[in-house]
Amino acid sequence: MVSEYEIKKQICDIGKRIYDRNMVAANDGNISVKINDNEILCTPTGVSKGFMTPEYICKVDLKGNIIQANPGFKPSSEIKMHLRVYEERPDVKSVVHAHPMYATSFAIAGIPLTQPIMPEAVIALGCVPIAKYGRPSTMEIPDAVSEYVQYFDAVLLENHGALTYSDSLLAAYLKMESVEFYAQLLYQSRMLGGPKEFTPEQVEDLYEIRRQFGMQGRHPANLCPNTKEGKPSCHNCGGKCGGHSASTAEQSELVADITKKVMAQLGLK
Repeated sequence: MVSEYEIKKQICDIGKRIYDRNMVAANDGNISVKINDNEILCTPTGVSKGFMTPEYICKVDLKGNIIQANPGFKPSSEIKMHLRVYEERPDVKSVVHAHPMYATSFAIAGIPLTQPIMPEAVIALGCVPIAKYGRPSTMEIPDAVSEYVQYFDAVLLENHGALTYSDSLLAAYLKMESVEFYAQLLYQSRMLGGPKEFTPEQVEDLYEIRRQFGMQGRHPANLCPNTKEGKPSCHNCGGKCGGHSASTAEQSELVADITKKVMAQLGLK
């Protein structure tokens, strides 16, 4: 059995990975691990995730009450978001929140990650919806995330960042990597004229591969809210499952407009 101290070291290691990969800046982001039925280890507020040591890590119960925190440290102000995931998903053992550049750009632009462009993304992530904006440290974010927790293992946070969760700390972190890689590929392929998407039949073939692999977690292959209502799956709904009904053409125009503004600010043509 892995000791509590070892788990704290693992949290610090993942925090450094997130920081080194530019998924957070300054003191952004937070990580948590559920160690038993009522105890959560979590990163503290106001510290860089790239420079943590085990004594930084705090412990809270499932209601957010502090069980243990060394002097000068207190739990992340975003712990409410993590606790909501644990409450609604008993299978989840770890939650990671970060601000990866490309994924967060899509969240700011209001564009969910739903286009089926790469086998690994379709099989592992399905699609990534956007939870509506909520003020940091309030119950607005947990309430917004709650709408998607039962259907997806990754969610963009409108004008904020990304949230991933899984049955282990490493798996939750790797989902964050996958979300960012997917977002970067989607962005860059749009700059090259637009991605060539899989057909609905190809998407279903990939879903079947996931089923055959017996992969755990929540995924449109089994739980797509649109499919349950007899509608096209998330990968063919244009992002409506995320509450954003913009067409693909409108989304492309939005990305192009954002790109022009960024290039102008950088003095590029």
